[in-house]
Amino acid sequence: MERSEASSVTQGASEVGAGAKHGACDGFGGASCGAGQKPILATSCGSFEQLLRSPPMEIQGRNCVVTGGASGIGRALCRRFAADGARGVVVADRDGDGAAAVAEEIGAAAVAVTVDVAVESEVQDMVARAEAAFGDVDLIFSNAGIGTGGGVEVSDEGWQNIWEINVMSHIFAARAVLPKMIERGEGYIASTASAAGLLSQIGSAPYAVTKHAAVALAEWIAITHGNDGIRVSVLCPQAVRTAMTARGPGVAGVDGMMEAEEVADIVVRAIDQERFLILPHPQVQEYMRRKTADYDRWLNGMRRLRERFLAGA
Repeated sequence: MERSEASSVTQGASEVGAGAKHGACDGFGGASCGAGQKPILATSCGSFEQLLRSPPMEIQGRNCVVTGGASGIGRALCRRFAADGARGVVVADRDGDGAAAVAEEIGAAAVAVTVDVAVESEVQDMVARAEAAFGDVDLIFSNAGIGTGGGVEVSDEGWQNIWEINVMSHIFAARAVLPKMIERGEGYIASTASAAGLLSQIGSAPYAVTKHAAVALAEWIAITHGNDGIRVSVLCPQAVRTAMTARGPGVAGVDGMMEAEEVADIVVRAIDQERFLILPHPQVQEYMRRKTADYDRWLNGMRRLRERFLAGA
């Protein structure tokens, strides 16, 4: 099975400020945070003038490439892009048979590509095959990812493996498409990170570190190339029902488990609005606010959450 991103994390920010209730968030687009509230789609980088110059990104008629497309969030994205009228959907995955099954289900508007996203030459070939099949790549969704447990004691090989898939794969994807996108003056680069990239991951230092790096990369691309017509989104879910959470959501399930299809719906809405930060679980927005408002208090809350989680394991 491809290294497909299930999702992630979390984040006992609910421990921070004990007794405090979720209230309305007056920043990041003014959306509210709390049980039953809508997901947060925070505003993207890029000048208003540039957004006026660049045509809006709509899935219909576009060539979309999705890594980790054989299962989970990636498969749901492929299906949704096809349903929304994409000109082409490239289902890319290390699991070639799984990718082929998804592409066959979609039909003539899809092709399957077997790719190891940790190998740059294979990512370059993936993009070349996408261009040969459907023309210029309009949107690349670098979704593949893996999880692992442990702390600093994890072997160098273990750290390198997750770094290559959770970070370098996003860099390889951007390298493969950015030059032509900049030349055309438009393009969309999206990636799946995790709420762990904004908060932390109890029980996994490699996951927390690499997901923070993935968010940082997306921010940098948005800052650096927003005025070149490049739109950027980063998806940061908590627990999503995929292969990665098959044994249970762990701490990431503190705010419930979402279905991959729900996440795909939220992603499409965010792309339509050209939003940068996509939070399917809106509580994460509040956790971020608490973290930045009082870092030491947030750390104490996370320690308490860790102790509760370990006691119940």
